[in-house]
Amino acid sequence: MREWKLSVPTRWIRLLMLGIVLATTLPARAALADPSGAALDGLERFYHQQPDWKPCGDAVLDRAGAQCAGVVVPLDYRRPGGRTVTVAISRLTATDPAQRRGMLLSNPGGPGASGLRMMANFAPVFSPEVRARYDLIGMDPRGIGRSDRMECALPLPTMLFGAGFDVLGYARDATLAAALASSCLVADPEKARNLSTRNTARDLDVIRGVLGEPTLNYFGVSYGTYLGAVYTQMFPEHSDRIVLDSAMDPDRAGITLFQDMAAANETGLDDWAIWAARHDADYHFGSSAAQVRAYIEKLIHRAAGHPLFADGYLIDEHTVPMMLLALLPNPKLNADLADVVRTIATEVDGLPIDMEALKAKISGAVPLETPGMAGVLCGDKAAPRDPVWYYHNIDAVRATQPVFGPFGNNITACAYWPDPPEPPTRVSNSTPALILQATGDTRTAYPEGLAMHRDLTRSRLITLADTRIHGTFRLGLSPCVNDIVNTYLGDGIRPATDLTCHPDPAYFPD
Repeated sequence: MREWKLSVPTRWIRLLMLGIVLATTLPARAALADPSGAALDGLERFYHQQPDWKPCGDAVLDRAGAQCAGVVVPLDYRRPGGRTVTVAISRLTATDPAQRRGMLLSNPGGPGASGLRMMANFAPVFSPEVRARYDLIGMDPRGIGRSDRMECALPLPTMLFGAGFDVLGYARDATLAAALASSCLVADPEKARNLSTRNTARDLDVIRGVLGEPTLNYFGVSYGTYLGAVYTQMFPEHSDRIVLDSAMDPDRAGITLFQDMAAANETGLDDWAIWAARHDADYHFGSSAAQVRAYIEKLIHRAAGHPLFADGYLIDEHTVPMMLLALLPNPKLNADLADVVRTIATEVDGLPIDMEALKAKISGAVPLETPGMAGVLCGDKAAPRDPVWYYHNIDAVRATQPVFGPFGNNITACAYWPDPPEPPTRVSNSTPALILQATGDTRTAYPEGLAMHRDLTRSRLITLADTRIHGTFRLGLSPCVNDIVNTYLGDGIRPATDLTCHPDPAYFPD
């Protein structure tokens, strides 16, 4: 077990990182000539395409009766005559053409998540009135899935890791971060530098125009709330009914979002530990929450001494925290998380495990593509460059955030990425959006939703109280939340004031 003294002299860290920094070329800063959302000259041909709807060739979408098409958009909106990207979209048509009022476009989050199937999966949550009135539109954002997927030569399953326990572990992550950035940028630097949220928002508006709609109705979850908010800032005249579920703070995109996530997941782990202690007879992690918490922290240390790499996945002190994080967003996954912990414990004891079963549990319902995630996160906002800055932040939170603090403050590929071509969007407008936020959200912490509520000055905030969950609009979780969303989308009626809803106790396991 490695547990070195953490007060490593700054000059040592700088020397250790120097080769990594020098190995990565950082192009000069650049600014987009027109940072507004207004349509630029030369875009007319993109807005006047005719979509060619065909079967999707996907089991979920075909079973739902969806059709798919491609919408061509500029790779770089500053150069509409240059390279293009084809954005894949799916459509479930409104069930009653006589009542149809438009389209409802969606994004499931990430960044890095495919969204083609999103509306097929959410269709049962929408009321019959909403289904009657909207074409439900899913999409793979640029650079992701079927939308000219971005590729990196280094096939990492994630760009996010825990930093380990010492400077050598941190140096490993810094090396991987630099290598990932280089492997993405060398292959196609132009594509890598144009997968930003602002460009994706521009794509949304092109899709709106191609589908012949004067305004955009939108349902976004997690990162999708940031994308939706950026759209309202860039295209306020085209923004109609906007629902943002599990909202990000628009001002904390980047590493600050991960810092917030680390603190929220420490709290979420405490909540799960209470459940695990009640089930000690099944899992033997401890009969009290404190004992379960101590078991988890010791397990991560044990994994450091017994790393395993198989089938493209690594189990060690850098990855175990990420496996826990993957399953904390929903108490329905409590037992899955316990199974993962038990599997990791089996591995560090030197016994064989089923790696494919482990991967299946931690991959999530919406797997994230590492190249697409890196392109968006790093293309949105410049990250600090100095490796020492990250290491000092990690060191500062170890005592209070021992499991997730080293992840939330860790260096990523963005430290080695070129500066974005344009500044991030400052969201501040009066779009009358509906914001949904759970108090115990482990991905976008509750204060993030409060910040989005402040930035969208005419929004309504619907709080789901006393609930550790990410994504509040789902079958069976809260009829209160679902009724508010469906009433707003169906009839345009929002609550007169902010409201608090509660979950249905029957939704969660004992």
